[in-house]
Amino acid sequence: MEFRIDRRAGVPTYLQLVNQVRRALRLGTLQVGDRLPTAKAVVEQTAINPNTVLKAYRELERDGLVEARPGSGTFVLRSLARPHDDPALRTDLEAWMRRAVQAGLDREDIDALIVDVRDCALADRLKGEHR
Repeated sequence: MEFRIDRRAGVPTYLQLVNQVRRALRLGTLQVGDRLPTAKAVVEQTAINPNTVLKAYRELERDGLVEARPGSGTFVLRSLARPHDDPALRTDLEAWMRRAVQAGLDREDIDALIVDVRDCALADRLKGEHR
């Protein structure tokens, strides 16, 4: 797993690590039994403080997602992946993303649009469940 830190994101660095591990668990990129990179490897890759990495790993451990094994590393205990019956969803999203970038949208524009559409769709779904 390769971590990416966005220092302009306004999100604490340890939470960026936690969120990236959670995303990898949800997408199935990380599987039960996989070993997370050592704190030293993450520090070398991202130039962040080792305590930041350890804080992120402790939070993941508290959530029951990983387990630290002294002398061996930190291992995935539980997946967050759910079966996806429609692989075309990712293909459609990738095509949309290419169009968004070609239209000149930056990361913040794309994130805002995705969150807005997601929240509206979820709100509509919840309204439909209560009818």
